[in-house]
Amino acid sequence: MTKILMLTPQVPYPPRQGTALRNWGILRGLAAEHEISLLSFAGPDQPLEPPPEIAALVQRVAIVPQPRRTTPARLRDLLTSRRPDLILRLKSAPFQAQLQSWLAAQPFDWLLVEGLELTLYLDALRSREHPPRVAFDDHNCEYLLQQRAFTTDLRRPRRWIGAAYSLVQWRRLRRYEAALCRRADLVVAVSGADAAALRAIAPQVEPLVIPNGIAVAEYAAFAEQESLAQPAFVFTGTMDFRPNVDGVLWFADKVWPRIRGALPQAHFYIVGRRPHPRLASLRDAPGIVLTGAVPDTRPYINAAVVYVVPLWVGGGTRLKILEAAALGRAIVSTSLGAEGFPDAGGALVLADDPAAFAAACIRLAQAPAARAALAERARAFVAAYDWDNLLPTLVEKLQAT
Repeated sequence: MTKILMLTPQVPYPPRQGTALRNWGILRGLAAEHEISLLSFAGPDQPLEPPPEIAALVQRVAIVPQPRRTTPARLRDLLTSRRPDLILRLKSAPFQAQLQSWLAAQPFDWLLVEGLELTLYLDALRSREHPPRVAFDDHNCEYLLQQRAFTTDLRRPRRWIGAAYSLVQWRRLRRYEAALCRRADLVVAVSGADAAALRAIAPQVEPLVIPNGIAVAEYAAFAEQESLAQPAFVFTGTMDFRPNVDGVLWFADKVWPRIRGALPQAHFYIVGRRPHPRLASLRDAPGIVLTGAVPDTRPYINAAVVYVVPLWVGGGTRLKILEAAALGRAIVSTSLGAEGFPDAGGALVLADDPAAFAAACIRLAQAPAARAALAERARAFVAAYDWDNLLPTLVEKLQAT
């Protein structure tokens, strides 16, 4: 049986947001065939005691608090290090020590690194005589994300400081991500578009595409619904994440007044933890509600007349789209928001200018039959993204040889 040491940036249970959803699906799927050890950081709201759901699946588990990175320390690193800012976010001596201890105590066949910010710890392999092979799961093609952020900010003079930051990070990430892909024994990408972007900077690498997935049956059976003012338009996501912040602000500024003009009772629910200060002005906007952290986003999605994905930065396969589709919601997205799903077809509505986005939302809110038909196509589309269909290739790739 293959022995895999898996590194995650936060405890992957409960699986209630993007990174945890992917990591939990992969952990659960691999544990059925391989021996898994899990070394994870705990987010600020997560206990250090392993959840029983994880303990039941793994051979061993250790959880370390996420480090607190002060603003002065970050500024110092930006000026003195050539590494990308993201790479130093989770620098932790206790995590490093635990990793070194496990590597010294027993052999592992694979080190599975979930996300670019954990690749800092690959340095621990340099002193090992027989290091494990490295599988790098690139949750986002990070250099591409910063490139798109730079292009977006460059068009707005008030965001030129942000554009300068993104330009520097884009160049650093491009160099770092290319070197990392060449170093890894297996590179995993979450979409064909991300795989192509990685090949563009590391032509000798052929990433294995394992899209984001969910347990479709568990979502289909979920019936709980939050009591929301109707018609309710819902967005979910971590709300200090730059693409989510920019997308929600664009929707609130360019799209929401058109919807509210046609549907005066409409409400827009922004559901997610850690709302960024840039969103503070939305608290006074008519019909807009910022919920902050909630125990489970699914009751909010279930209550949506339309689920919106107004994203202009980022990439990959959006787990939020999979969740909304599995819950049978009508979805309106930008083309970039749905970029990772070239097979989505008629499962959602794509709109890339404010008038078209608003018109699609209004039409669906007023047409129950059209919503139901779109929801049915969404359920059919999402079946291909069940973890049972996605993981066999990865399970086979990680077999010990």
